[in-house]
Amino acid sequence: MRDKELILYRNFKHSDILRDMSSVTEELEGGAGNRDIKVLRICINDIVNRLLELAAGHGYRGNLWQMYLTYLLANNENAFTISAELRGNVQGSLNDAALHDCMIFKEMFDVDLELLRSKTGVESLDLITDYVGPDETGKMFNKRVRDRICELSVSLADAKDAEDFRDKICAFYKEFGVGKFGLHKAFRVEHNKKDEVVIRPITNIAHVYLEDLVGYEAAKQKLIDNTEAFVEGRPANNCLLFGDAGTGKSSAVKGILNRYYDKGLRIIEMYKHQFRDINDVIAQLKVRNYRFIIYMDDLSFEDFEIEYKYLKAVIEGGLEKKPGNILIYATSNRRHLIKETWNDRDDVVVDNGIHRSDTMQEKLSLVYRFGETIYFGKPDKKEFQKIVKVLADRNDIDMPEDELLLEANRWELGHGGLSGRTAQQFIDHLLGTKQQQQ
Repeated sequence: MRDKELILYRNFKHSDILRDMSSVTEELEGGAGNRDIKVLRICINDIVNRLLELAAGHGYRGNLWQMYLTYLLANNENAFTISAELRGNVQGSLNDAALHDCMIFKEMFDVDLELLRSKTGVESLDLITDYVGPDETGKMFNKRVRDRICELSVSLADAKDAEDFRDKICAFYKEFGVGKFGLHKAFRVEHNKKDEVVIRPITNIAHVYLEDLVGYEAAKQKLIDNTEAFVEGRPANNCLLFGDAGTGKSSAVKGILNRYYDKGLRIIEMYKHQFRDINDVIAQLKVRNYRFIIYMDDLSFEDFEIEYKYLKAVIEGGLEKKPGNILIYATSNRRHLIKETWNDRDDVVVDNGIHRSDTMQEKLSLVYRFGETIYFGKPDKKEFQKIVKVLADRNDIDMPEDELLLEANRWELGHGGLSGRTAQQFIDHLLGTKQQQQ
């Protein structure tokens, strides 16, 4: 194997496994002596250990060596992989460089683990030849992503030659993408040790679907229509979901992500203390072949907070045009986002010569920049009872309806009042009590 000769595919995570396996195979091809074999056996067992750890963390199965190589290919962002993500087949010198690297990767894929075992006597290699793991997906990927990588691994193992290998990996990039944006659906913003803005995947995502949100059909449809226009490349608006606490605003956004993830939708979660970083985030997103929603949950500002000014400039008003693959979705309990006072409403001149109405307009200017505002109101008693009945049915709670609704009414009086969140908490209480009794 000639891993050091790779041109495009470099700077891998977990590259130590690749380096060590290359050294082992090169030494064996050169004819290692008895003393060398002992050292190689230790090295191979160490490689097996690291592959098993990766398999447990990512939910891999089958040939773990080939799965590891597929993981490297699926995650490596370089000039070729990003071009393939955007356009599919890549022409010119990049394509030639990719073919060169694919020849080396195919050679790596074709390493015969059984032959390696017979040469060294390392029985642990049998563990990674056809690995069968637990049913769990793993902590790093969801099941859908894990299955895609497994399928790609099997497909690449069957490639006839380097050109077929390149074409298959190129088709994968075009269909699913590459790197963190290709393999994950939701992200958060952080700073690394160099104080650079980085976008990190969120690996444990709640599987919330729009159908899980009982009621609010008109509100959900407005959100669906806007998001569908966005993912299909048609004009769409930034969205503000506002209304009472516990009414499903955040759940609706999570449901939108799960519905349109397969169409290239991704969500970046940001908080108001990070708004200074928003231009750096946009710079990283605008060059990728995905549709991004920058998601701001429970957004509101007090009088003394000025972070909203960064957001205003990004949504509209800055010199640079906002990229067409980015929208902002926010949820808030406040219709106008920024705290208002009665003094703001008095159209009189204050001591410094500025009209208080000007202050009011300044505070309202942020919400006006959301083209779509969607209201989620607190349910009335009848709607609350409907939510409780639907949730009870979904969770197989066997309880007379009169008793169920009576208990639900008692629960909401002491737990935040009428809302979808209160209804869900009541159902969780019943489920927990039921399991304790069993």
